[in-house]
Amino acid sequence: MTRAQQWIVLKFGGTSVSRRHRWDTIGKLAVQRAQSQGEGGRVLIVVSALSGVTNELQAIAAGDAVETRIEQLEQRHREFGAELGLDVDTVLTERLASLRALASDPRRASLALDWQAEVLAQGELLSSTLGAAYLRSQGVDIGWCDARNWLTALQLPNQSAWSSRLSVNCQAVGKPEFRESFAQQPTSILITQGFIAAHPEGGTAILGRGGSDTSAAYFGALLQAQAVEIWTDVPGMFTANPREVPDARILSRLRYGEAQEIATTGAKVLHPRSIAPCRDAGVPIRILDTENPDLPGTRIDAQADPVQGVKAISARKGIVLVSMESIGMWQQVGFLADIFAIFRQHGLSIDLIGSSETNVTVSLDPSDNLMNSDVLSKLSADLSKVCIVKVIAPCAAVTLVGRGMRSLLHKLSDIWATFGKERVHLISQSSNDLNLTFVIDEEDVEGLIPAIHASLIKSGAMPVLNRQAFGPSWRELKEGRVEPHPRWWEQQVEQLLQIAAEGTPAYVYDVATVRARARNLAEIASVDARYFAIKANPHPQLLNALVEEGFGLECVSLAELRHVRQHVPQLTPQQILFTPSFAPRSEYIEALAQGVTVTIDSLEILERWPDVFRGQSVWLRVDLGHGEGHHDKVKTGGAEAKFGLPLAKFEAFLQLARRHQVTVTGLHAHLGSGIDNPDHWRQVFASLAGLAELSGSISTIDIGGGMSIPYTPDGKPFDLQAYAHGLSEIRRNYPGLRVAIEPGRYLVAESGVLLTQVTQIIEKDGVLRIGANAGMNALLRPSLYDAYHGIFNLSRLHDTQLQLTDIVGPICESGDVLGHDRLMPAATSEGDVLLIADTGAYGMVMANHYNLRDLPRELCIETK
Repeated sequence: MTRAQQWIVLKFGGTSVSRRHRWDTIGKLAVQRAQSQGEGGRVLIVVSALSGVTNELQAIAAGDAVETRIEQLEQRHREFGAELGLDVDTVLTERLASLRALASDPRRASLALDWQAEVLAQGELLSSTLGAAYLRSQGVDIGWCDARNWLTALQLPNQSAWSSRLSVNCQAVGKPEFRESFAQQPTSILITQGFIAAHPEGGTAILGRGGSDTSAAYFGALLQAQAVEIWTDVPGMFTANPREVPDARILSRLRYGEAQEIATTGAKVLHPRSIAPCRDAGVPIRILDTENPDLPGTRIDAQADPVQGVKAISARKGIVLVSMESIGMWQQVGFLADIFAIFRQHGLSIDLIGSSETNVTVSLDPSDNLMNSDVLSKLSADLSKVCIVKVIAPCAAVTLVGRGMRSLLHKLSDIWATFGKERVHLISQSSNDLNLTFVIDEEDVEGLIPAIHASLIKSGAMPVLNRQAFGPSWRELKEGRVEPHPRWWEQQVEQLLQIAAEGTPAYVYDVATVRARARNLAEIASVDARYFAIKANPHPQLLNALVEEGFGLECVSLAELRHVRQHVPQLTPQQILFTPSFAPRSEYIEALAQGVTVTIDSLEILERWPDVFRGQSVWLRVDLGHGEGHHDKVKTGGAEAKFGLPLAKFEAFLQLARRHQVTVTGLHAHLGSGIDNPDHWRQVFASLAGLAELSGSISTIDIGGGMSIPYTPDGKPFDLQAYAHGLSEIRRNYPGLRVAIEPGRYLVAESGVLLTQVTQIIEKDGVLRIGANAGMNALLRPSLYDAYHGIFNLSRLHDTQLQLTDIVGPICESGDVLGHDRLMPAATSEGDVLLIADTGAYGMVMANHYNLRDLPRELCIETK
């Protein structure tokens, strides 16, 4: 094909052709696409009927109020033509005459299928005629062609009379004569209709549901187009229905098979029938937004990187399950063939299949199978001759689509737990390892998809940080992406490279960042006392900086307590909390002797060591019955956690404390780490304040820490004001109680970076790994908690040629992975300095000598 014969196919749906300003967009896009191909570039526009028109035509085809509906449709198109500034009588005379003639057509009396096809075709014929006339009036050199002159329905074996006229397939293999003949048309831009084709026996045939998408795909395949662009009212395919899940991410690029699965299992933006023609012809598909044409949308082709993970979750309602049970089916040759033949006799296709030795259960999608109660009754009657039949409806099919589903099962524990709460009738995994489907009662699907979507992201099963496959969320596209606050280390690259040259691994902390976070907290008027949990990072310079900002310190071991007294000698005992867990008696004795505030968290400790606490004032840590946080291992509440006095023992504890002259002056609860619930402070304070009233001696409520930071690129900064607002409201009801907090990570995590150097770069079975001289011995959080940390090549920070890699360490463990699927410079080489971000909390404190490797260095700087 010569350059002058290259085509781009643009398809526009009903909402895209129903407004004048959108036709302006269509014209601009067509001209741009033609010009982008250089001299002689060709564009074919495929359009649907105006929004809602096909529904009206279906009613007419069914014989419902034919004259009235035709009159209303004529009026609507006249009004839209006038809105477009056209001479409607000139433009639409022939088309409207054809529409009116259908009312008096003798075939109407029997609702003949060929008559119905002619009726259904009118919407696209009218919209394309109006569009061509309007674009010409705007100066676009455009030609109009009838799709029925180019697309012809195929006659397939075993096809019903209905489907051979009203749900047809067409030739999708490109022939040189087709392209050459089509290219003879005089204008570089053409407009035609979706949804319609010629019938081999004459007249019109209809492509059925999703026909316009499929028409565009047929034309794209036949023309060997450079691309087929599907223009709609959303900017692409998403990981879930974005109107139900605002945090659903746009899918930037997919392979044909993945897109087919997503479209088949519920995504409405692209009809699944439209993918095969483009796949077979090797024509890329793009899904784009008519209202926002500059957004990149979704690209579907054969070259998309095979990113492992769940790409989308969807739900289809109205599913019908047919359960067939028979003891005689076991090892009975031909049993399945016999029952499937019955489905075939009733024109019903089967979607999902589950089987056991005595049962076969299948699902039917009524939207595809044209279900009605009569069909089901007849099917059941015929099946009951060979087995016991049970119809289960209405159901919903919840499907996870992604590559390598079998390898993801270990990451889906939360998903199994979620479905464990519902009644699951059928579980099906596709043989191509691209989907996993659960069929449940339809009433149970409400609210389930957002919860599962969030769990998939949290578990890492949906790798949304991989920018080759995933784009921004629907919320970000609508509201604007929240830009992360500037990272201090981006302004200190040269200094950090100099530090790395002196030896890695090395932790570097910016004291100015710690001070800034401390001052943020100091502005919260509803908090009276602030303590830093030094287990997050006990570096002396950071401790002194925080004390200078008005913070006390919280310790969980005698060694931490001694460390504080040594390095921050100016701190008074009243500014120190001691909150151990299962510590030996000696630690409590020394802490009490030093006069610091001691927290205990069990009834047994008073029963067994009464002499240690007699006459003392203490704080009590309680368990509110549940935990929160970013990982199960950081949740510190509930029966699974070792921390805190159960609420059921609270009154018994108070009675025992009075018996031993122990005064409880503070009440404490800490539910976990990385909590992102803005109502958390309010809820914890309310629970503790109610208990405090029972004691008569409690004056301070410690609501713990657990404040999150945005570790991931799309993470949101901790909203202090939202947390503080809820707390200040509830505090008004308890004016006599003070509030204390004891954050750790919020204050120091963003201040720290870990510098390490590249040791090796190795490719194995398609996975590229960059080795570093720091591993899980230097930073344990990724291995222990599946924690995410940003990883950057500081030596090549601004390189734009990137590749997908895993970052691993030198430790002899399979779990020694610092980051999966990270985009790193393609030129990365041995000796480059890598920076691991946000490692100021729980980094160096967990470092170890495993494999007898040295600990990282530590040093502080203070940026301006």
